[in-house]
Amino acid sequence: MEITNVNEYEAIAKQKLPKMAYDYYASGAEDQWTLAENRNAFSRILFRPRILIDVTNIDMTTTVLGFKISMPIMIAPTAFQKMAHPEGEYATARAASAAGTIMTLSSWATSSVEEVASTGPGIRFFQLYVYKDRNVVAQLVRRAERAGFKAIALTNFEGLDLGKMDQANDSGLASYVAGQIDRSLSWKDVKWLQTITSLPILVKGVLTAEDARLAVQHGAAGIIVSNHGARQLDYVPATIMALEEVVKAAQGRIPVFLDGGVRRGTDVFKALALGASGVFIGRPVVFSLAAEGETGVKKVLQMMREEFELTMALSGCRSLKEISRNHIVADWDASGSRATARL
Repeated sequence: MEITNVNEYEAIAKQKLPKMAYDYYASGAEDQWTLAENRNAFSRILFRPRILIDVTNIDMTTTVLGFKISMPIMIAPTAFQKMAHPEGEYATARAASAAGTIMTLSSWATSSVEEVASTGPGIRFFQLYVYKDRNVVAQLVRRAERAGFKAIALTNFEGLDLGKMDQANDSGLASYVAGQIDRSLSWKDVKWLQTITSLPILVKGVLTAEDARLAVQHGAAGIIVSNHGARQLDYVPATIMALEEVVKAAQGRIPVFLDGGVRRGTDVFKALALGASGVFIGRPVVFSLAAEGETGVKKVLQMMREEFELTMALSGCRSLKEISRNHIVADWDASGSRATARL
């Protein structure tokens, strides 16, 4: 199968998957404005490439929470991967390991932390929802730690399309699971998590300077700027629009990562130019998984790697530390303020 663009996998996945499964992966909240905006916002950032720089050798390696990876492109948590392919998270874990990058396992994975660990070596993070029963949470975290996972990505509850899910399986499972999520989750729970695990805790879902400062204050090891794939609250900014505000508030004290709408190597470069330490990709993984299994996920990671390397070369950057704000211009720069980038 000759695929030249990560986006092509979505059309293939749409043909191969049952409608319910495709709709679950592809959809966003309500009017899906933020879903489209996550992609569109990248197109409003242009390059300022530098020339006559020797780019014979380009180094894309980076370190995330002390772990060296081959490139600043990692895998975001996506639920129910066996709906996309029988191998599900096994295939994704092997593909991430082969690419020398990090996989984040969803709390709602269709494979356990132990099963994913059994696929072989790899750097893996565990995405955690906090349930009302804290004993369940503690058990999950300890299992992830024992299985060799290296960090916890703490996430506020993401909405499920309960209507579609329930009509499809008629079991009420989705409603039950949603009902177990603790809506009283607060910043003090970051501290509580630190009492039950030595794993670093990333806070996923930050979109504002205020929350970035709170994440730093409460001992987070890092921030993931995320609107949860635009699946939760519609009419929030695209993550790339919110990124710079969060980076400035973090003041370099902890790394800031981004997910949402990343489909091209050029998107990765733009995120790093705005201060991200790396990006996570979600939908490209499940769509390529549906289309070609492990091979598809490997291809997506390789394509994005090659596009990112080419963007670095054409911009005159030989290493990640050479990528700067001066390499891009965003449409909101012209006003002389960030006002247009905020709601």
